[in-house]
Amino acid sequence: MRLVRLRAPGGLDRLDLVEEDQPRRGPGEVLVRIRACSLNMRDDFAVQGKVPLADGRVPLSDGAGEVIAVGDGVYAFKSGDHVVSTFYPWWLGGDMTPDTRRDIPGDSFDGFAGEYVCMPAQAFTKAPAGYTHLEAATLTCTGVTAWRGLVTCGKVKPGDTVLILGTGSVSLFALQFAKAAGARVIATSSDEKKLEKLRRLGADSVINYKAVPDWGGMARDLTDGRGVDHVIEVGGPATLTQSIAACRTGGHIALIGVLTGFAVEVSIPALFSNQIRISGISIGSKADQEDMIRAIEVNRLRPVIDSSFPLQDIAAAFRHYEAQKHFGKVCLEL
Repeated sequence: MRLVRLRAPGGLDRLDLVEEDQPRRGPGEVLVRIRACSLNMRDDFAVQGKVPLADGRVPLSDGAGEVIAVGDGVYAFKSGDHVVSTFYPWWLGGDMTPDTRRDIPGDSFDGFAGEYVCMPAQAFTKAPAGYTHLEAATLTCTGVTAWRGLVTCGKVKPGDTVLILGTGSVSLFALQFAKAAGARVIATSSDEKKLEKLRRLGADSVINYKAVPDWGGMARDLTDGRGVDHVIEVGGPATLTQSIAACRTGGHIALIGVLTGFAVEVSIPALFSNQIRISGISIGSKADQEDMIRAIEVNRLRPVIDSSFPLQDIAAAFRHYEAQKHFGKVCLEL
């Protein structure tokens, strides 16, 4: 089998394509032929050495493929099933605990940048019916994050207004989930071409945040002064104040990303006087992923995919991802 290993301390020139023996399944495990993976910000941090990894780690947290064989005691899957990985193999449902977040593929153990993996069966769910492997590989990180922020924690309902920031994959999934739930969507970007793509995906209103510095106030104006019900907050320090300004009394902010850094100053009185609820979102559980997949099937949703690269071009895929000109997921096909 072919796979990619990252030599410590990291860097795109330290991603080595190697050949090794296929893994062998044990009790409770499934052997999966990986057909596609997708890239995420955490993966980029890892391969660039910003997240310390063991020497020789196989990167990537998101993978999809076909079950080749199952070990003793595995009843959830059979040979031929199409599956997609989960981000936290031990977080099956309920609230996150230190125990359930202890292992992440591509981080604390080998990930999916290889042709075969052998993992505990709980590390996978079935892929959405009718999805290609490429489509399924987009779901693990960004899809589940958007779902948990908007549905599990946000409890979005018909008639709500959702504000999404930018055109990253979490925001694009949130747009689709919001529309499927019967919500109105306001979307932001600094790129007019991307704003037009957001309209075509179903955004009801769009804001160019470079042209409108007070975009939080404009989002509130678009709701006749009431404020939005939900914000999918991916920016962090430079955007959180505007997201708070956009919220209605009792609104919800799903705090997901730190694209603008880590240190943040916010108006505490604005939070408690308006009873704004902030949920810190770190992907989601296996149950969240299964709920999301059922919704995807019922609503016939399709992910937005920007581009795909072969496994041997993994460094080029990361360079394309880092250029931040993509719209939708950047993937690998194996």
